[in-house]
Amino acid sequence: MIADPIDRPDEIELEAPAEAAGRRLDAFLAGALADLSRTRLKALIENGHVAIGGRTVVEPKRPVNSGDRIVVTLPPAEAAEPLPQAIPLDIASEDADLIVIDKPAGMVVHPAPGHASGTLVNALLAHCGDSLSGIGGVRRPGIVHRLDQDTSGLLVVAKTDKAHKGLAKQFAAHGRDGQLVREYRALVWGAPNPAIGTIDAEIGRSATNRQKMAVTPGRGREAVTHYRVVEAFGPRDAPVASLVALQLETGRTHQIRVHLARLGHPVIGDRTYGSGMATKAAKLPEPARSLVAGLGRQALHAAILGFRHPTSGEHMHFESSLPTDIAELIEGLRKV
Repeated sequence: MIADPIDRPDEIELEAPAEAAGRRLDAFLAGALADLSRTRLKALIENGHVAIGGRTVVEPKRPVNSGDRIVVTLPPAEAAEPLPQAIPLDIASEDADLIVIDKPAGMVVHPAPGHASGTLVNALLAHCGDSLSGIGGVRRPGIVHRLDQDTSGLLVVAKTDKAHKGLAKQFAAHGRDGQLVREYRALVWGAPNPAIGTIDAEIGRSATNRQKMAVTPGRGREAVTHYRVVEAFGPRDAPVASLVALQLETGRTHQIRVHLARLGHPVIGDRTYGSGMATKAAKLPEPARSLVAGLGRQALHAAILGFRHPTSGEHMHFESSLPTDIAELIEGLRKV
């Protein structure tokens, strides 16, 4: 049986049950310790923080034996407080409770491995000082929702704990209570048919690549995306691309990108979920071909954000124009 964590907060002691025999060590630990990701556990093993029977083990794929006594030592947490950085922000609105930012493509929202600085959080700490909500923790102060690094557009940040709780409640409802409105614009390959529809397909971690999300029927989380084609480009009977408006009914990681790829119309420039479209891009006439090649990111933009102000109750509505790179690509596609 799996033992309860021992008294020391930096060590966890486990006993492998009979049914665990033969499993990889990292896989067994991932199933036994829900609070730690498999990636984190693999790193702990490789760095000598896991012992079996009193002997340090550094091989994640080592098989577990029935009755093995396994000790996982959690090293002290590193200082995680981001530093303020004077990074220019495009501010759509700001008051004592919240700030609405029009985030550029390429900016990471909060510090993460490989992105310890230059993030939106670093910029907010410099701009807002100590007024950001602390609910998100030291690495994510005030962050209620996020956008992918290469997705541009509108994002609201809480400056007080009260505002954070009020906004978080609205985002948890995903607009089903009529308060939150989020609409994206995406340039996609081809044109969805029908032109207006709903994608209802569960999303979870890819079984073949843990860095990616995928449609995972029966083992993922509910994910619903509503779409409508705004404009199609190229021949009417076989459009090469289209501009699509999308609204989320749920908020899963990479939801829009995964759903559109599943539909057969991945976002233009999406190197993770649309890499198979390179040949199609190469066949585009100029200037569209050069514009796609130079895009450098997925053509996805958070264009509309609406919510009820958590203090005043006023309905707030913001719209963001398409950034230059997407707008120029649209003009190029209109000439196809």
